[in-house]
Amino acid sequence: MIITQTPLRVSLLGGGTDFPDFYRQEAGGVLTTAIDKYIFVIIKARFDDLIRVGYSRTEMVAGVDQVQHDLVREALRLTGIERGVEVATMADIPSEGTGLGSSSTVTVGLLNAMHVYRNDARPADELARQACAVEIERLGRPIGKQDQYIAAYGGLRFLRFRPDEAVEVETITLPETVWHRLSQNLLLFYTGQTREARTILAAQRDNIPARRETLRRLAALAEEGRRLLLAGRLDDLGRLLHEGWLLKQQLAAGIATGPIDALYETARRAGALGGKVCGAGGGGFLLLYCPREDQSRLREALQGCRELPFHLEPDGSKVILNVRR
Repeated sequence: MIITQTPLRVSLLGGGTDFPDFYRQEAGGVLTTAIDKYIFVIIKARFDDLIRVGYSRTEMVAGVDQVQHDLVREALRLTGIERGVEVATMADIPSEGTGLGSSSTVTVGLLNAMHVYRNDARPADELARQACAVEIERLGRPIGKQDQYIAAYGGLRFLRFRPDEAVEVETITLPETVWHRLSQNLLLFYTGQTREARTILAAQRDNIPARRETLRRLAALAEEGRRLLLAGRLDDLGRLLHEGWLLKQQLAAGIATGPIDALYETARRAGALGGKVCGAGGGGFLLLYCPREDQSRLREALQGCRELPFHLEPDGSKVILNVRR
């Protein structure tokens, strides 16, 4: 039995510049961090030759081609596992519509588990590249590359996406006191709304030619956020999140909604310096930067929203159980 633990993420700045339609023309950049909320993948051998897949439903099939869970099916194909296994996924949070990168987290965790099951462990870079191949190339999903890389690598990272398809992964190394203060000052609240991310992301991708200048500004903000972090200017980073959120709303209709705007403005009046809706937008989790001295007032103002306490996570996808008999 193999169990992998793969972190979810919050993207701080630069989202959208990791789409191939943008970075193949000019480099993109994303500032992002893993968090200590995870998706777990379990894989074990079966006595018979069937494939059993467990998630929100259960599948029992005779071959890979019959697996309906598209991420599991393509990960099995890529790793060469054809029969006689059980695969299950479990998450710390609801896995759909949260904006925390759950789809790519599942994909990276699946690939990691399956490679280790075959005694062929792969490094983070290869897991990220294979996850991109599964989601973008094989399944044609309208997404970028940041989620796969942060799930594989973990930590606080600046990701640069080059026109030649190279991805540079830079570790943002902070003093321990600054790391903890950043972790304390970032908060997540569930908006209570769900959305179909693919619809928003497809519109965002289609709008890239007309929104190229906005995307350039988002990439520049991500670089500025990196500099602020390294300088320990966390409150200024919080204010930059606000600027980034205003720009992100220009990328596609549906990223912001009336209720989300009202919630965000309530948070700003209560002490949040900035924030954004995670992921594609339109629902899921609201990320806020709020100095610790104002957080009681913020929580009172948002008491109708469930908070998800979290910390920054230094590790990427890893095997937490490897038992062979």
